[in-house]
Amino acid sequence: MDMIIDPPAPAAGGAGEASSINNGGGEEQKETKKKKTPVTEIMKLELQLLRVPVEHLKKTLRSTQRTAEKELSAVLADISSVAAPPAAAAAPPVSSLTNLVCRLHGMKRKLEDFTHSEAGQVQRCRARIDHLEEFSPQCQCNSNWNSTRLNRIILDYMLRMSYYDSASLFADSANIRELVDIDVFIEAREVVESLQNKKVAPALAWCAENKSRLKKTKSKLEFLLRLQEFIEMVKVNDYLKAIAYARKYLAPWGPTYTKELQHVTATLAFKSGTNCTTYKVLFDACRWDYLVDEFKQEFCKMFGMTLEPLLQIYLQAGLSALKTPSCPQGQCPIEDPLSQVTFMRLADPLPFSKQHHSKLVCFITKELMDTENPPLVLPNGYVYSSKALEEMAKNNSGKITCPRTGFECSFSDLTKAFIS
Repeated sequence: MDMIIDPPAPAAGGAGEASSINNGGGEEQKETKKKKTPVTEIMKLELQLLRVPVEHLKKTLRSTQRTAEKELSAVLADISSVAAPPAAAAAPPVSSLTNLVCRLHGMKRKLEDFTHSEAGQVQRCRARIDHLEEFSPQCQCNSNWNSTRLNRIILDYMLRMSYYDSASLFADSANIRELVDIDVFIEAREVVESLQNKKVAPALAWCAENKSRLKKTKSKLEFLLRLQEFIEMVKVNDYLKAIAYARKYLAPWGPTYTKELQHVTATLAFKSGTNCTTYKVLFDACRWDYLVDEFKQEFCKMFGMTLEPLLQIYLQAGLSALKTPSCPQGQCPIEDPLSQVTFMRLADPLPFSKQHHSKLVCFITKELMDTENPPLVLPNGYVYSSKALEEMAKNNSGKITCPRTGFECSFSDLTKAFIS
């Protein structure tokens, strides 16, 4: 998608005209750059929206190529057997031709299925490009576009949390199925559920299918799955089978993960009932949850997704602007999202926001103190807004009582403070 529109070629003119155009080029370029900024930022944030279907399409094309090559090799072998002299033929010519026709029909059906799948993925890419082009930085009312975007973010979170059926119903009700990656996550569903049921076979099959991609990213998922399968054999006291398994599947990983391999193979001596903490954790059921998280991370990397849900990323981006040193101390006003435990937990790993100017919030009214509502200092050093203290003095015959210490004074004793 080309978002840059080339300017029309200038009409032929004199040197002065050309000079003026050249001189103004920098300003025009800056102007164009400024106009492109909102779209550019949207594209940066929405990279996953376009990358996932493209990666899925590439994966389908690779699978199509492998299947076509395999089927074509088999067809050529059948043709060679049919074309062989009668004495050397392994089967009667009519039977060989019948098998060849059946194989060709089967190859045609497979290729048609692949073509249909690829066409759907191309259509999904087109729909997402059209969706992004609907965003207009000059238009202040992109409410429909923003609503669709919010639905996509929520649905992304539902899919990552394994709420597949609810996500499918939500996508249909919001009419955004082509803008979300339900089919991609459905592929991972079988692996996730099998790991939750303490079975590694589907996960190992997925690793074998994507071996080249995982090798490029130096993934250790397959090694961790092999380790877990070994541990399960030790857990049921099937030591001979575990040793044979280690020789066949774990030994090749020795040069890369020597320490981890030594650590796990020591379970043969300590066994599953050990009280030694170092080895007891290897038999803990929570290792399966760790494998689920590890698979999800590798899955997201493969399709170019963010490792964290988009909803979490956007929430943390907003909370990072609100987090101040007073927030962890429970001094946030009730209107502040960080006054809620859930949001505060989400903001825990975030740095404090950088405030270029001091901001004072009145303890009494929870309103900002500024030039229109200046801060006033009590003789005991505490600061409150003039609006709050004027109201207090009006209701108490000119007397001011500090709500924190109980100190009393008259309104005339207050001193105005200035914010730098």
